[in-house]
Amino acid sequence: MTDISLFLIATPIGHDEDLSPRATKLLLDAQLVIGEEFRPLTTLLKRIGRPRQTPAQGQVGQPDLEVLNEHSKPEDVKHLADRVVEIHKNGGFTALVSDCGTPGFCDPGSALVAELRKRGKRSTAVPGASSLMCLLSLAGERIDEFVFRGFLPAERETREQALAGLTRENRAMIVMDTPYRLEKLLQELASKMPSRQAVLACDLTSEKEAIYSGSLSTLAKDWSARPAETKKAEFMLLIQRMRGL
Repeated sequence: MTDISLFLIATPIGHDEDLSPRATKLLLDAQLVIGEEFRPLTTLLKRIGRPRQTPAQGQVGQPDLEVLNEHSKPEDVKHLADRVVEIHKNGGFTALVSDCGTPGFCDPGSALVAELRKRGKRSTAVPGASSLMCLLSLAGERIDEFVFRGFLPAERETREQALAGLTRENRAMIVMDTPYRLEKLLQELASKMPSRQAVLACDLTSEKEAIYSGSLSTLAKDWSARPAETKKAEFMLLIQRMRGL
C-alpha cells in the first residue's frame, strides 16, 4: 500500500506519445480517475487500454471516473476527497488529470489537493507535458524571471483592469486565454503596447504546432489577416521584458 492517496498526472498537450510509462501505469492501476470532462478523460483511458467499468443497476456513469472542473462546488470537492480517502483506506489510490498538461495548475485540482492535505493525506505529482515549460524553452531568449498572468478575465471591466496592469509590468509575462479569444487578445494588447515584443506558441507538440514572434502590433495584424477557420488555436503568449531594463 502506498502512502500517497492522490497522484496528479500530467497528460499530453498535443502529442499522444508524451504520456510517460509511469503515468500510463498509474492510470491503469488507479481505483479512481478524476478529470475535467468525461469525454477527453474516457478518450485518454481508452487510448492506453484501460477497460470501461460497467455501472451498477441504477447507477449513472462509470464508478471509477469522476469530474472536477470550474463548475464544481466546495461540496463536490469534499465528496471527491471522501472517495479518495476511502479508496486509500482500502489500499488503493486515485489519479487526477486535466484535459491536457499538468493538473492542479490553473485548474480546480488545487482545491482537492488542499482538502486532502487538511485531512492529513499525501498527494504527489507525476511530471510530464507542460505548455508553460514548452513555451519558455522555445522563447529563443534567456528568461531569468517572469510573471505568470494566466487566463485573463472575460468580464469587460475586470479584463480592462487586467490589461492595464500588464502595461505597467516590465518583466516578461505569460498570458493565456481561450482559443476563440486569441484574435481579440492580440488586438487588445497591441492597442496598449504595440511595440512590445512577444512570442506566440500555438498547438504545442501537435502536428499543427507553430511559433510566431514579433511586436504585438505585427502579431495582431498578421493574425487578423488569417482565414477565419485558422484563427482558433490552443495557445500561450510570452510578452517579452521591456528592453534596456
